[in-house]
Amino acid sequence: MKTGQGILVGALCGAGLIAMAGSAALSSVGTDAGLPAVLRVGAPDEPPARFAAAVGVQARQIDFRKEIVPILKQQCYSCHNDDKSRGGLSLASRETLLAGGNSGSAVVPGNSGESLLMRLVRGDDPKRAMPYERPRLPDAQIELLRAWIDQGLAWDVPLPDVDAASQYELALRKVEPPAEPALTNPIDQLLAAYWRTANREPGAPVPDALFARRVYLDVVGLLPTPDELAEFERDVRAEKRAELIRRLLADRERYAEHWMSYWNDLLRNDYAGAGYIDGGRKQISQWLYAALYENMPYDRFVAGLVAPEGDGAAGFTGGIVWRGVVNASQTPPMQAAQNVSQVFLGLNLKCASCHDSFINDWKLADAYGLASVFADGPLEMHRCDQSTGQTATVKFLFPQLGAIDAAAPRAARQARLAELLTHTDNGRFSRTIVNRLWARFFGRGLIEPPDEMDRPAWSADLLDYLASDLVRHGYDLKHTMELMLASRAYQMPAVDGGELTADDFVFHGPIVRRMTGEQFVDAVRQVTGNWPSKPNVRIATLGAAAANPAGAWIWNDETAGASAPGGTPLYFRRAFSLPAAPQDAIAVVTCDNEFTLYVNGSKAATGRDHYAPQRVDLRGHLGVGENVIAVQALNFAVTGPDGKPSTAANPAGLYVLIRAWVEDSEAAIEVASDASWRWSSSAADGWNGTGFDAAAWQPAAVIGPANTAPWMLGERIAEAAYDPASPPRIRAVFQIADPLTTALGRPGRDQVVTVRPTAATTLQALELTNGRTLDAMLVAGAARLRGEPARAAAEVVKEAYGLALGREPTDAESQIGTEMVGSPATAEGIADLLWALVMLPEFQLIE
Repeated sequence: MKTGQGILVGALCGAGLIAMAGSAALSSVGTDAGLPAVLRVGAPDEPPARFAAAVGVQARQIDFRKEIVPILKQQCYSCHNDDKSRGGLSLASRETLLAGGNSGSAVVPGNSGESLLMRLVRGDDPKRAMPYERPRLPDAQIELLRAWIDQGLAWDVPLPDVDAASQYELALRKVEPPAEPALTNPIDQLLAAYWRTANREPGAPVPDALFARRVYLDVVGLLPTPDELAEFERDVRAEKRAELIRRLLADRERYAEHWMSYWNDLLRNDYAGAGYIDGGRKQISQWLYAALYENMPYDRFVAGLVAPEGDGAAGFTGGIVWRGVVNASQTPPMQAAQNVSQVFLGLNLKCASCHDSFINDWKLADAYGLASVFADGPLEMHRCDQSTGQTATVKFLFPQLGAIDAAAPRAARQARLAELLTHTDNGRFSRTIVNRLWARFFGRGLIEPPDEMDRPAWSADLLDYLASDLVRHGYDLKHTMELMLASRAYQMPAVDGGELTADDFVFHGPIVRRMTGEQFVDAVRQVTGNWPSKPNVRIATLGAAAANPAGAWIWNDETAGASAPGGTPLYFRRAFSLPAAPQDAIAVVTCDNEFTLYVNGSKAATGRDHYAPQRVDLRGHLGVGENVIAVQALNFAVTGPDGKPSTAANPAGLYVLIRAWVEDSEAAIEVASDASWRWSSSAADGWNGTGFDAAAWQPAAVIGPANTAPWMLGERIAEAAYDPASPPRIRAVFQIADPLTTALGRPGRDQVVTVRPTAATTLQALELTNGRTLDAMLVAGAARLRGEPARAAAEVVKEAYGLALGREPTDAESQIGTEMVGSPATAEGIADLLWALVMLPEFQLIE
């Protein structure tokens, strides 16, 4: 594939591979890359406006502990302390700061204008700017330092003694969105004042097609189909965007499938890999899917993970029992402490798990205190893997919220931790999740990065409003999502992400994002129509119909599900009529233990794995009028020591479901095993065909529905019985990571991953151009699009553009595409066209 078409492919995709580098690379694409204008996304021509210094900061008393300590600890203390005083300067105390360093006095209390410290942090001399080789301090922080010096350099506690818990304001502030003409969404009302301060004008909403594509990918992780897109664009009602958002959020199945990938990353849940082989790790897949499907309130969701009832969610805090000797900072209780703090509080305890942290104020005792909640007994503290001889005190990271009884059983300690963690007074809990959602939809958090919630928000009012609103609405994440998605801010044109980590970031629209690996694979499968038929991980669908297909398990005795004699075959049959020869027909058959299926006297299938229902194509077997389905069924026990099936009594049962689709029928005609079937212990000539008199045969005994014990196969039977016109869509989230999704950033999940990397890699380029996984999907899609006999090239090109990009090709694109496809259309040419389309930034990016 992709040979002989290089010039045409290059003309079509231009610099498309740059899309995989993420939005930051777009500025390097240039206007000569042959891309539509909408793809040339970049920051506005003018540099982002810096906020003016904090208004009125000189008019109030600066709070050293809450306003100055975080700046000094985060920006200065790692290099200027008693142990490591670079340039001879230590910030361990007011006295050491006043003593200055190798360059002389650092500050003059009451006179910031004469203070060397201010000249260094302002960067008056770029060669001496502080922090050294790090971004310049935000203007607001510089203004706080200036006011603090001018007010006399108040210093009421030694810097090393400041504990982390006391520095963070847990209580949520009450924020009232200001009234703004023509604005009803509180997010937009709060941002209106923000933009006036930043001297910005919000952009106009994006066109309908772009909005629909953005919100489909963000909510359910799939592209809108051409029909869905056309219907949305035809709708002229003002409320259509709000209704689309609500409809997508109400699509429980597709919502749960999409967001499961996100939470798998955060909760370190996967289906294979480290720990699963030897039982040192447990999945939480079924529990997680059900929680997302039911939109479990977030406080209950987290409580269920931290203090699980039963085994469903126990795998999260259970962590991974690594093989061999592990560092004390990687024991399961310490993993639980690290993961809980990172995911739910945006707090990094990994450094403090080994020693007092160098990157924040959390100490070894804090990490061990939280880890002790998950331990079976007292934990001895280790510093840098060496015993300290001290036993940890059980405590929550924010003890001001309450204590945890160290003498309580582990389950009770975890339950108490869940109470404190999800308490409405714990504003950090609600701030962290709304910040994660904002980062997910807008490409950058209100606090960035989202795992460092000690940093200042670019809009503290918006952060606290969203956090409070989540609490008021019962921790309903879909409510918060709807609020964000319906805002004017979300619907603004996407911008370049070059300012993603800048401390003086100014929000002026969502940042262009790349698809995740799972979104990319699902989108390619939408275009090609090539979906896996079976998942690698089996998640029970929550819809009743799917779990309970028609029919029942049958045998010659209704107690056979518990035990039945083995070694002697039984014979079952059922006659039925069809009004016409079916256009499509399938059978789903399973038997405990072995079956041979006959249709109108002809052998159609055999099978002996009763836990894997077999789908059989019956096209050509069934006809108009009378038809007969017949089964020879055999029960036997597990293989004995001699390698032969045992005839000992054991559970027995047969399940059959026939589905036939005839012209002008609104639904499939179904014939399933039930009491209308008949059985015999012997087989006379012609027993499996039409015209046989089965009056002497006995009615079958019903054991129970498809999902009855001991088999519980309702879900698997439903999966196998799909309509050939609507094959199942097994999405990438339910597949074990393959070379393509791995190259595109799907993590191994042996560690918590809250944000996937966006930088392009050589591996991605190789996998996208030469990888077998993508090639197989495109080749299968090409065969489907080509048709038999081959369709017209222009028709193929038009359909491919509609599926991939949601639009018709331009005249130039149509000409290039038809030349590539060939006349008559060739499968290789269509595969090349599809490859070119999925390489386009227009396909790969969420704009």
